[in-house]
Amino acid sequence: LAIYSRAVNCEAPLEEVLANSFPWCGGWEAELRALFAAYVEAKQRQNVLDYDDLLLYWAQMMGEPALAADVGARFDHVLVDEYQDTNRLQASILLALKPDGRGLTVVGDDAQSIYSFRAATVRNILDFPGEFRPPARMVTLERNYRSTQPILSASNAVIDLASERFTKNLWSDRDSAERPQLVAVRDEADQVHYVIERVLENREAGIALRAQAVLFRASHHSGPLEVELTRRNIPFVKFGGLKFLEAAHVKDVLACLRFVENPRDRMAGFRVLQLLPGIGPTNAARVLDQVQAAGSLTALADFSPPPRAAEGWPAFLALVRRLGEHGPGWPAELAAVRMWYDPHLERIHEDAALRGADLIQLEQIAMGYGSRQQFLTELTLDPPDATSDLAGAPLLDEDYLILSTIHSAKGQEWAAVFVLNAVDGCIPSDLATGTDEEIEEERRLLYVAMTRAKDQLDLIVPQRFYTHQQANRGDRHVYACRTRFVPASILALFAARAWPTALAEAQPASAARPQARVDLGARMRGMWR
Repeated sequence: LAIYSRAVNCEAPLEEVLANSFPWCGGWEAELRALFAAYVEAKQRQNVLDYDDLLLYWAQMMGEPALAADVGARFDHVLVDEYQDTNRLQASILLALKPDGRGLTVVGDDAQSIYSFRAATVRNILDFPGEFRPPARMVTLERNYRSTQPILSASNAVIDLASERFTKNLWSDRDSAERPQLVAVRDEADQVHYVIERVLENREAGIALRAQAVLFRASHHSGPLEVELTRRNIPFVKFGGLKFLEAAHVKDVLACLRFVENPRDRMAGFRVLQLLPGIGPTNAARVLDQVQAAGSLTALADFSPPPRAAEGWPAFLALVRRLGEHGPGWPAELAAVRMWYDPHLERIHEDAALRGADLIQLEQIAMGYGSRQQFLTELTLDPPDATSDLAGAPLLDEDYLILSTIHSAKGQEWAAVFVLNAVDGCIPSDLATGTDEEIEEERRLLYVAMTRAKDQLDLIVPQRFYTHQQANRGDRHVYACRTRFVPASILALFAARAWPTALAEAQPASAARPQARVDLGARMRGMWR
């Protein structure tokens, strides 16, 4: 359906859609055409429409000049908001409705066109003036009531480097001596610690958690931060993607560790056992009953799996034995679970590669814990507040930090904004640098993130990233460089900072103050004499 929807909304040939957006399906073009034809016939037989049909039928109607003129004459004025987020199908409807442009007004910002993955195209707004003769009149709104001038100056400089855009220069009466910060940190772990330190400092200074936001290009970028916020009991709400610890694949791996750590944990065991093909709820319950009766996971060896589960059962038993003996040690135990889980991940999820990257990140997080028990204790998933979901929708009087993808942050504003991973490979994403158009949209994404800030803006630049692509070479880290969207020519608009700041040199031992020796043991004994 994603392919069908994109083809409809892009008004592009199926061959082009497959080549540009779904290259792995290119060999199935004929089959997809047959499938889509059957889908359309099925909808018509049942007298139903899907969401795309609401636009498609309208566009087909507007394709008849007489009908388009009749419908267009019913409206003296047509106003369209957020025009930069429209797709080709929507634009064709609009231009057919008002072909001469009379009474037609569109509002939008080409610098905030960031939804190409939904088939939106920035060309609609950039080409709009030239669709009419004489060209449409353009009114530029440049006064900004949200951000301070230093934030706007830096944001203007970023978007000024775009290859094509409408010229505008945002300005504000809100002046400030505080420039946006470009913060260099050692790695992703220091990035997390820096953000939390700054957030708590702001809170002490009177800026509520809800007035602060952490923004990121991809949902999984916030994983380490979510774990640390959870550990410190700092409430947060995440917009855009699942919270890291709530993702199914992360829960699967953690459930395996929990089941080995505590065989009486039926919830964890129930989840893990049903990962095996051929084991459903009934068989899983039987296995858990045997384990509970025996009081040990050794009972698994006595269970006769159903035929469909026979192939995968020995590998599961071997994993349980290995973890039960603490053979690999921590955190290698987590790596062992991931390797066992990999084929199940491939079988269960279409986006296994992306989810696999999350599990590699989970291994990196695990390195910060001394043992499996400590890791599981601090990442317990059962209580609702352990994943910081605030036991449901947060109440208006509750305070919580905002975590959001940049896409989900559009239209929002906060007093303080922290942008994670302002490095090449993240912004722009390494998956969105195949064409000039993709790179320009990534530039607009950074612009959107920066212009969410009212008073404080921090772009954080980790110097080193953990990678799973060096399994047998190097230290599994790569070095990163500052995002290409903040070149040297505009650095003066930012305040450069390194964190943590270097500690003052320790005083020489000769200058140390003499220390008194106190016999605390004698004092403790004397308390009872």
